[in-house]
Amino acid sequence: MSPRAGQSGPPARTLAFVESPVQLLNVLEWAHLHAGRIAAGAQEAPGAPDAEGAQGAPGAEGAGTGGADPAAAARPGGVDPATALLPGQAAVPVPALPAPAPPAPAALGAVPPQSRRAAVRRALGRRAPGDRAPAAGADLTVVVLAPTDPMTRGQLRRMADLAREDGHRVRWEEARGGASAPFQTIGGLAGVLRRADRIVMGDPFSRYVQLLLTITRAKDLVVVDDGTATMEFVAQLARGERLVRWHRKGGRPGARDLLFAPVSSSARRRLTPNARRRVEVFSSMPVSEIPDGVTVTANGFAWTRARFGPPTVTAGADMVGTSLVETGVVDGERYLEAVRALAKAHGATRYFAHRREHPDKLRRLAAETGLEIVRPELPLELIARRGPVGRTILSFPSTVVHTLPLALAGTGVRVAVCDIDPAWLTDTASPRAQGFLSGVTGTARDVHRLAAVSLA
Repeated sequence: MSPRAGQSGPPARTLAFVESPVQLLNVLEWAHLHAGRIAAGAQEAPGAPDAEGAQGAPGAEGAGTGGADPAAAARPGGVDPATALLPGQAAVPVPALPAPAPPAPAALGAVPPQSRRAAVRRALGRRAPGDRAPAAGADLTVVVLAPTDPMTRGQLRRMADLAREDGHRVRWEEARGGASAPFQTIGGLAGVLRRADRIVMGDPFSRYVQLLLTITRAKDLVVVDDGTATMEFVAQLARGERLVRWHRKGGRPGARDLLFAPVSSSARRRLTPNARRRVEVFSSMPVSEIPDGVTVTANGFAWTRARFGPPTVTAGADMVGTSLVETGVVDGERYLEAVRALAKAHGATRYFAHRREHPDKLRRLAAETGLEIVRPELPLELIARRGPVGRTILSFPSTVVHTLPLALAGTGVRVAVCDIDPAWLTDTASPRAQGFLSGVTGTARDVHRLAAVSLA
């Protein structure tokens, strides 16, 4: 039996498409927030009677075109479902969270047993008998459009484990596993796409996602954070511009861009709300230009804080790496010099590598700076929250200057961001690069801003 044929249960009401660990993290944050709201509402208004033997927990994985990942057997151990902590982590009390949470048994004590079961089902994102329409986050299936990069694949596998433990289905698609893989992936997803009521996406710039958007009939579209790119997406949508990643903007469109232009234009139209379609942006990023009709919901990283930590905080400093060299924005030699100077000035001992940083670059950093290179198995927000983590986290302009203060709220950890000197930019960097990076730093909340280090 094929992996798809073996998938059981009713069709998914909400489909989430992710291509990176950060996107999957933010899908789980979105589902957690909406599940909390559902649970809170269930206490005020009892739902329809539940029945024994109603739909169970959606936990089975539907693998995609490539089947099992050969690297999966070598990945680190998963989260202990009994404690919700990673192996080797001590159990510690979790602080009270401002975000709504599923109701405790005591709070449900006054609710009749049948309604109580219905409330718990809704809190877990499952439909109860009598529900006429799916609530946000309900019947969620996460579709992983797997990349080829081994580091990204490993982190996605670990995040997929966490999604299953939260009761969500995960469907792994080898979307880039050969010339025929895109056709097989799109063909296999066409049916569920047409039946889905809600589409959640982590990267509206992705050509894969834009192509899938042309198939769906969903009335609800949700864009969750894909890092700083979310800021540019919202601004471009508000201005009616074509969707182009910030580090490529300003260059002449290539042949593939021109060929794909009709699909990209169609995706932009579908991401524009109207009387028949609702669009939500779920983000921890500052959004200044909000398109008419778009709902913006704040991501406060409540799921991350509830799931991990609080961390042990050490006296030293840690540094966060960036892929600005790999994307052609910052010169490699300048970056190496900047890391060396920043680490020396602040006494940093560890360097948390970005998943897209090249191994040769990391080997040079280790040899020439003395930093311990750490390649995280999960997004940095979860690694830092799990701990141990330095009292100061040093970063260049990136997503983490917005997300880490939220994930580490109340821990006493300080996030410090170092500006990018214009002299570090490459000759081929987008004309918008310096302004965009300065905006990332300038709009960050609860961070300490450092001047660009001197490389003299």
